[in-house]
Amino acid sequence: MEPIVAVLVGVLMAASVYLMLSRNLVRFVFGLVLISNAANLLIFAGGGLTRAAPPLIASGADLPASGVANALPQALILTAIVISFGLLAFALVLAFRAYQELETVDTDAMRVAEPREDAAELEETPRSGDRTV
Repeated sequence: MEPIVAVLVGVLMAASVYLMLSRNLVRFVFGLVLISNAANLLIFAGGGLTRAAPPLIASGADLPASGVANALPQALILTAIVISFGLLAFALVLAFRAYQELETVDTDAMRVAEPREDAAELEETPRSGDRTV
């Protein structure tokens, strides 16, 4: 079971990196969702995968029986799912507001705060009254 999960994590990670390298903001948000799911699946697989053996401690025992999955990664993943849902909601609202203001989802066209290239070239050329030291 672990090799299948490892391949699935690799495919999800590769797909998320591919989407995040795109210039489209919506694809970037989907890549962000995929990478968080891939990380959650990786942590879940690191805790161990067992069938029909819940990670419960029997009454009177200090430790769970051998061969069960670790419960700590499962609890961490529940927290990570809630955090990633909040991040997704924030990213979607941010992308929607950017689209409303700039009327594009192309990240290269969203460079409002950066100086234009032709203005940067004009600043690099020395003026006639400037002295170089």
